Amino acid sequence: MTQSTAIKVARVLVVDDEAGIREFVDRTLQLVGHQTTVAASGKAALTLAESEAPFDLLLTDLRMPGMMGDELARRIRQRQPELKVLYLTGFSDQLFKEKGAMWEGEAFLDKPVSANGLLQAVSLLLYGEFTENPLKGFTGNRI
Repeated sequence: MTQSTAIKVARVLVVDDEAGIREFVDRTLQLVGHQTTVAASGKAALTLAESEAPFDLLLTDLRMPGMMGDELARRIRQRQPELKVLYLTGFSDQLFKEKGAMWEGEAFLDKPVSANGLLQAVSLLLYGEFTENPLKGFTGNRI
């Protein structure tokens, strides 16, 4: 595994109630060198956000039992106002009904998402740079 020189390393908190999606996002981000921490719920993510060093990015499902992703983002941003947030959702139409508008430093991706699409969105949100092919040169079938 080699890390792409086009991608900078970030600390990412990955939150999704679906294990398969958590694992896909975690593996994809780690392939290019990002440091990931995963949580299966908003409550678990809040605990991690309070006990660990600040994260650069919160990558969260929008609709989860117990706590919606936008509520999670709001609560973590009370302590880390510069935190970027990327929502993964199969319900983007409802995102704008419920949320109204995206705040600065927020974006969303519709599920399903490809590994390249995920990495491009992360790069754009964190660094304002579009990585044309983040997995170029990667050989293997781990995603």
